[in-house]
Amino acid sequence: MKIEPIAHKTLAEAVAGKLTASILDGDLTPGTQLPPERELITKFGISRATLREALKMLEKNGLIESRKNVGWFARQVNQSNLTQAKEMAGPTQQTERLARNEPPTGPVRLPVMEKPIHIPNLSKDRLGTFEFISWWDREKVQNAKVMVIGAGALGNEVIKNLALMGIGNIFIVDFDKIEAANLSRSVLFRESDNNRSKAEIAAARAKAVNPDIHVQYLNGDVTTKIGLGIIRRMDVVIGCLDNREARLAVNRYCYWMNKPWVDGAIQELLGLVRVFVPGQGACYECTLTEQALKDLSLRYSCPLLARQNILLGKVPTTPTIASIIGAMQSQEALKLINGMPVKAGHVTHFNGMVNDMHTTAYSPREDCESHWTYGDITELPARAERTTLDDLLRIACADLGLNAVIELDQELVTKLECPNCHTVEEVLRPLSEVTLDAGNCPTCGVLREASMTHIITGEENFLHRTLSSVGVPPLQIVRAHNGVEYRFYELTADLEDTLHFRHFESSVKLNTKPRIHLKGKVQLKDLKDAPLVIRPRGRVKLHD
Repeated sequence: MKIEPIAHKTLAEAVAGKLTASILDGDLTPGTQLPPERELITKFGISRATLREALKMLEKNGLIESRKNVGWFARQVNQSNLTQAKEMAGPTQQTERLARNEPPTGPVRLPVMEKPIHIPNLSKDRLGTFEFISWWDREKVQNAKVMVIGAGALGNEVIKNLALMGIGNIFIVDFDKIEAANLSRSVLFRESDNNRSKAEIAAARAKAVNPDIHVQYLNGDVTTKIGLGIIRRMDVVIGCLDNREARLAVNRYCYWMNKPWVDGAIQELLGLVRVFVPGQGACYECTLTEQALKDLSLRYSCPLLARQNILLGKVPTTPTIASIIGAMQSQEALKLINGMPVKAGHVTHFNGMVNDMHTTAYSPREDCESHWTYGDITELPARAERTTLDDLLRIACADLGLNAVIELDQELVTKLECPNCHTVEEVLRPLSEVTLDAGNCPTCGVLREASMTHIITGEENFLHRTLSSVGVPPLQIVRAHNGVEYRFYELTADLEDTLHFRHFESSVKLNTKPRIHLKGKVQLKDLKDAPLVIRPRGRVKLHD
């Protein structure tokens, strides 16, 4: 007896077959636009990557075509693509009719992908009960990468929920340390954790809750220590923050990288949850009043004093409201991961005083400064701690011309000058590292005036300094422009050490070699890697 392997379709092939059947049966007539990708993802219960793979199969076989900035459209089935269409779709009611050149008939309907039946072993599979959920996709959940920013009371609840739900990769960010007052609201902290890093302890306890997940933590400030290359590789970002400056930074980072984020806030028995998706309704900055924006602008008009006072104090919260809002945030993240619809640009308020909940929509602002998405990104075999400002500027000049400049995300304090005794101290440190005390004159005691810049033109006398020494974090994506267009350069050689999800694991196999898509040679003198080759990519025009 000869045994042959049983043929089976991939999920993308199954989706392509369903869509092809709709075309052959006449549900999608030639010239008809396919439903939006988000709708197809929801109806089929698949990931965006799977859907796009299926659409590419159809396009390759001439069954659909893409119209730029419009969508996908069904094409005419004829003798040139009929055979391939039959193979992809399998038996349909209209196949023979098309073969006889008869016009297709039938109502327009959207095919739905049924979830394969799987009976879990509930005695051994900790996620087994989730298999009974119609829209649950284990592969998506276990492959998901979620960043949680803030590991206080709200962050504790979110992290605990993500671990229980089996989110495969969790990245936790917080700069604070645990104190006794945290113990009444934070399920992951213990009395013995006093004065230890919130991010580290939360990550360790998440791993203890579910040993099957991968976790990573960063003990640092999200406004200055997170490289955009990390945000770029996340599926969802969840903000559990207590100040506007951090929220605004997260909002801009996520919008620049075209990533959704879920914001939550709590006070006493009150709380709110909102989901922000770039290009879909309002973003966080759109929700700020003119006064709030003016308050944040103090950071720039008097930076040293503003950084000292930007956090206006902690607000009282309860573990109950943290549990409620943290659960809602986790649920919204799970919906995003599974491709389910969410109300982007809306806010849901919960009033625990009267148990009232309502949802309203924000109005997007046309002039919002956050509404900008980076273009194509060039991945450089470069590290923040080795690459100099001169190295990166020469790369930018090769792409954009000799008038190219580099834009830093953080202000660089170049010097401090006393208005009283006129003494000058050369500083050359990022603003985040210059405290208010350091700003006082050691002779007169008065607050000195800070000279700052965030533009590197090539005229500076400190071009030999490395990117990390001027506040550029590892795996950052640095901007350069010539007044007409932007280019974006990622320090991709930092990837393996910066994003690995291997904390608290004894052994991990990594496959994180950076993909370099470059052309035309520019030597980096201080890098140990091979000569760098650059291909100009993605042009983003500057607004007038």
